[in-house]
Amino acid sequence: MPARICHARAIALVMGCASLALAVTVPAQAAPHSKGIERAVLPAGDGWAAADGSTTGGSNATPDHVYTVTNRAELIAAFEDAGDAPKIVRIAGTVHGNSDAAGTPIGCEEYQTDGYTLDKYLAAYDPATWGKELPSGPLEDARAASAALQKAAVEVQVPSNTTLVGVGEDATVIGASLQVNNVSNVIVRNITFEDTYDCFPQWDPTDGATGAWNSEYDNLVVTGSSHVWVDHNTFSDGDRPDADQPRYYGELFQQHDGLFDIVRGADLVTVSWNVLKNHDKTMLIGNSDSAATAAIDRGKLRVTLHHNLFQDLKERAPRVRFGAVDSYNNHFVATAGAAYGYSYGVGMESRIVAEHNAFTLASQVDPATILKKWKESPITAGDNYVNGRRTDLIAVHNAGVPAEQLTTGAGWTPVLRTRIDNPRAVPGIVDHGAGAGKGC
Repeated sequence: MPARICHARAIALVMGCASLALAVTVPAQAAPHSKGIERAVLPAGDGWAAADGSTTGGSNATPDHVYTVTNRAELIAAFEDAGDAPKIVRIAGTVHGNSDAAGTPIGCEEYQTDGYTLDKYLAAYDPATWGKELPSGPLEDARAASAALQKAAVEVQVPSNTTLVGVGEDATVIGASLQVNNVSNVIVRNITFEDTYDCFPQWDPTDGATGAWNSEYDNLVVTGSSHVWVDHNTFSDGDRPDADQPRYYGELFQQHDGLFDIVRGADLVTVSWNVLKNHDKTMLIGNSDSAATAAIDRGKLRVTLHHNLFQDLKERAPRVRFGAVDSYNNHFVATAGAAYGYSYGVGMESRIVAEHNAFTLASQVDPATILKKWKESPITAGDNYVNGRRTDLIAVHNAGVPAEQLTTGAGWTPVLRTRIDNPRAVPGIVDHGAGAGKGC
């Protein structure tokens, strides 16, 4: 069977079984207003997602709109069945984004079409013979077509008025990219998100001095949506860390993009008690400096980050453009041997308040690099502790990186906080309570 027909049929089976999945989607037996994690709503005053109304997700779901799902097809079917009505979708076990209609994992070769193979691609666009032009022609077209097949499989759209929650301590989503796209009132809790990998990274010889491999997909993306609460989840690259990948054309074959991005006019988001670990480009809040993006993002991207563990991340924890971001009581860890660039990226018109956080840094990490200046924007950074000592992050940065002076004072004072822990106690509190399977 020709490759295109075979692989298109495989994807069609995955997509088309959504209607069949309802037959095996098991309604949970919770009463409409029972207590517990599945019916929980964002507490009053708990970050930006509590502003201008509350975030309730699917807490008012009727019994026929409570689902237990065990694979990707069932997950999509549950979303499609309920639409924008309040719904609770319970993930039991492991859901694979790269899977067939029965939920069995499939490999990258299942998406390859039009003659694409990585070996052929590498031979076609070797800089030694191709040069510094962007890839074009049949092999690049084949890569793009193969990538489109994977995208159709791994991106899952989350509707409005949804609570997506893991059952027990081991609910896991592997290789899927959850898209909270232009909707409202969504809660995501108690799920381990792993390894949303791109089978078909694109070579860009113009990226930097020596070129780079660029990939798609984050584990979770909030785009243009409002009133979103993301709580007690774990995000990582799982068993496929980029550091273990091969190098082609002398550059790392990076198969992951971000872990969790909040972009394109998203607003009123609270991110609490999560673990984000072992990754490079972690979290963007605002994805571009462009005038078109600015028109969408100004006055939005209001995000609260509290009681999260940011562990062994190279950068973007987060990198912020335009947003008023309140980041407090988080624990940032950089262990010996882990790559570290910076934590807070101060970007275009950002207004970051970073207070009462704790940093546990290996000896090779310079505290002056905790903050990174990308654009001229003021920042508030008070009562932060580095390795147990109270540290003025702005003063340390300005002394250690004199060419990138930061200005103090974000120009606003957060009020939507339910509790503020002593930053000296934050490592113990956060490490014990953050992540999927904890505190729920």
